[in-house]
Amino acid sequence: MEEKIAKIKEWLGTGSINVFGLPMSGKDTQGIRLAETLNAKFLSSGMIIRAMEQETRQNFTGTGQLLPTDLFYEWVLPYLERKDLFEFPLVLSSIGRWYGEERQVLSVAAGAGHPIKAVVLLNVSESDVIQRFEAAKLLNDRGERNDDRDEQIFDVRLKEFRDKTMPVLNYYNEQGLLINVNGDQSRDAVFAEMIEKLYEKASSDAA
Repeated sequence: MEEKIAKIKEWLGTGSINVFGLPMSGKDTQGIRLAETLNAKFLSSGMIIRAMEQETRQNFTGTGQLLPTDLFYEWVLPYLERKDLFEFPLVLSSIGRWYGEERQVLSVAAGAGHPIKAVVLLNVSESDVIQRFEAAKLLNDRGERNDDRDEQIFDVRLKEFRDKTMPVLNYYNEQGLLINVNGDQSRDAVFAEMIEKLYEKASSDAA
């Protein structure tokens, strides 16, 4: 695996990889691990938005709805242009989840020296993430986030993904950037498949 990781690092440069998936599909878990493996910086739209919500005393994630596009441009996109990240590759977690935002994400990322080289979709069915949601409620291991504990809010998040984020992923697929990974495996197996498919993408792009 080390040789494949080295190949991915060479191909990625200071570019970025955007990781998507349904709620509870493991985006942040796998994204953080990937960032650590590639010596990249990890940026999560959810983490950024929740921090800004606290600062501005607004609430969007608590309803399950996506952040309005104008606020996404104001709150999240500037992180791609931060000077302290300039020399690093980036692993992004669901940056640009509303159809139409992906074009601006591609443009800003490229302009900041972090062109998006691949978009990873962790494929997990809605029935599976609902099971994970129910298990997380029993274990009470998702902190104080209402969007991870309230069933109605979680249903809204699933609908938002279907209606607003799936078109984003279809666009990335048309651009030849989308990589599908089976997210219904052990964490190690998901990570191994992600590395394998990123290696294939890196090899294909270099050919």
